This record gives sequence, structure tokens and C-alpha cells, in this order.
Amino acid sequence: MHELSIAISIIEGATEEARRHGDVKVNAVRLKLGALSGVSKDALLFSYALACEGTALEGSRLDIEEIPVMAFCPRCEIERAPASIQWLSCPVCGAPTPQVAQGKEIEIAALEIIE
Repeated sequence: MHELSIAISIIEGATEEARRHGDVKVNAVRLKLGALSGVSKDALLFSYALACEGTALEGSRLDIEEIPVMAFCPRCEIERAPASIQWLSCPVCGAPTPQVAQGKEIEIAALEIIE
């Protein structure tokens, strides 16, 4: 389960950022998680809670914003949600859309701190 190593990386990054801001207490970590990231949301939430035990983030929560897939259609020259994530094609003209603009991310977007 690679979600545990991802959770540990999230905790390390959030802890480092909290230290930079004077060891503030983190109430929540807001994460952007793309549909093509290969990460299970439920497994990541479970792993985060487990990995937080005994750290400065113990008791914090992980808020996940799920990011849909958007791909650039070279024929229509616009970003659109593909017809399906298994077959990346434009839902309007049917052209293949191999250039994914969003949906792969695993990114800490913000920290909610307690003052």
C-alpha cells in the first residue's frame, strides 16, 4: 500500500511548513488529489490517521479535494473532461486527447492552523 508512504510524505511536508511559521498547530491539511494519481482516497485517509500518531500532526484531519481529469483536445483547441479516463478522447469531436492538463496531482494546497 503506497498510500502510507504518501501519507508520511504529506505529514513531513506539513510539519516542515508549520515549523517555518513558528511551530503553529495544524488542524487540517488540505490536499488536491487527481483522479489519475493512482491513489485510493479511502486508503490515504486511513494511512494519514495512522501515520499522524505520535507526530506534531496527531489529531489533525486530511481534507481531500478530488480533482477531475481535464485533457486538451488538439482538434477543438480547448480543455475538456475526456469521454472516459480509460480512453482519453474528446467528448465532442472524438479526437484522442493525450495531453492531460489536470487530474494527476497529489498536492498540499493549504494548511489550516490553530492560533
